[in-house]
Amino acid sequence: MSPVSPRRWALVALSFLAALALSIDVVWNGWKSTGSFPTLPWRAHLLALLVFGFETLARATKVQWGARALRIPLRWIVALRVSLGGDFGASVTPARAGAEPARFLVLAEAGVATAPALLILFFEIALELVSLVIVCALLAFFTDSGALAGGMIGVIGGYALFVIGLAGGAFVIAGRRANGPPPEWMRALGIHAGRWRAIQRALRHIRSSMHGLQRARPGAMLVAFALSLAHVALRLAVLPALVYGAGAHTPLAPLIIWPLLLLYGGAIAPAPGGGGAIEFGFALGLRKVLDPSMFAAALIWWRVYSFYLYLLAGAIVAGTTVLRAINNSSKPPAPVL
Repeated sequence: MSPVSPRRWALVALSFLAALALSIDVVWNGWKSTGSFPTLPWRAHLLALLVFGFETLARATKVQWGARALRIPLRWIVALRVSLGGDFGASVTPARAGAEPARFLVLAEAGVATAPALLILFFEIALELVSLVIVCALLAFFTDSGALAGGMIGVIGGYALFVIGLAGGAFVIAGRRANGPPPEWMRALGIHAGRWRAIQRALRHIRSSMHGLQRARPGAMLVAFALSLAHVALRLAVLPALVYGAGAHTPLAPLIIWPLLLLYGGAIAPAPGGGGAIEFGFALGLRKVLDPSMFAAALIWWRVYSFYLYLLAGAIVAGTTVLRAINNSSKPPAPVL
């Protein structure tokens, strides 16, 4: 196996340097304004660690129950490696591009065949998107999010709906065009024999996923969906845990809305881990919301418990597998003969 491109690791290093530079700037400004290093009481750290633990538990259990709903046997420890390995892959690649290849390879190395592995991942993503739409709708309806945050919530929820609709369209096409020559409109777009065969393979996988979903167990699907909602809610609970654990009196809505925008909207940031962009967005949205005496500590420790801890855990449980997945996904495809 050839090593991962030095250019890719250079991009990862620059991303983390950008995040570090912005964090140092925040800490320095906080030091000048308060005269002390940004710290939080032990209660805040305990609450954040509990949120991290329960979120990790909920997400891994969601993956396992999703597989159970699809009648695919999957051990919980493998589901945990799938979840955290995906976090590690997402953290070290631009726009989280390494997440799904990493998760797929973890499943493959655990002995899950290609079609069931793709079905597990497809179902897990579908649950995540539906949960995200529901959370965005609840936040838009029940909170005074402001024009900017409200618009961004609409964009994230709309994007999730778009992806769900796109998957539905792919299902329809898969039922009709998984075999045979390309349709006229695809030929007009320049999609001919070799490329069409690759599309057909993807369509056959989608059709297989459709059949797998038709045989799913409704009760297990409901459990997996409830765990998905819990996982999204817990991801958004880290900042409130830190702020309220420190005894601050801050409105709840911005402490939930801005992490939602940064964690899910930040996935489009080109830098691995959203380096620099996440810190800038946090400062933009929450500098005037949080007390100046705790703003720097809230930013630093929120990033620790919502990103760096997942990065570390993923590296421990599935690091070598994830690096193989990233390396394989970066290789150019073999030419179609």
